[in-house]
Amino acid sequence: MRKVTLAVAVTGALAIAAAAVHTEEATDVMLKAGDAAPAFSLPGTDGKTHSLAGLKGKPIVIAWFPKAFTTGCTIECKSMREAGDRIRQYDVTYFAASVDDLETNRKFAESLELDFPILSDPGKDVAKAYGVVTPERQVAHRWTFYIGPDGRVLAVDREVKPATAAEDIAAKLESLGVKKRS
Repeated sequence: MRKVTLAVAVTGALAIAAAAVHTEEATDVMLKAGDAAPAFSLPGTDGKTHSLAGLKGKPIVIAWFPKAFTTGCTIECKSMREAGDRIRQYDVTYFAASVDDLETNRKFAESLELDFPILSDPGKDVAKAYGVVTPERQVAHRWTFYIGPDGRVLAVDREVKPATAAEDIAAKLESLGVKKRS
């Protein structure tokens, strides 16, 4: 009787542990085209707070990056600065974003003389909602989100190439049919 009870207890504990792991995995977000973009309200390096609600009616690009002052992130943000005129051809608001604190991102933006804001999400709530931060990965994935004027995700680029980030964003805006500025 004792062996059976122990076997049942161990089997039950394993089932609970497996369910807990499955539940944790199920909370990982994987946004796709057509999904509602998670709401955000984040401070930018330009001194303003930017929100999805405040930008409704206009396409938005959010280029998440892992960590300020690292090689790939520096290359990506420089690309967005140096070829930003290609992005600005389109009637779109665009940002870089990370889970670094605002002061770190401000120093990073100043060091690169960026002409676009970096959004800061040190609490990681927005990053989790976008799926760029997970329990296993506490810095953001290098993913770019394209959000339509209606607040729905138009596309997600999960294979961002830092050196050609701006050109790739412009090409994606073109393929999505985003209007050019007049």
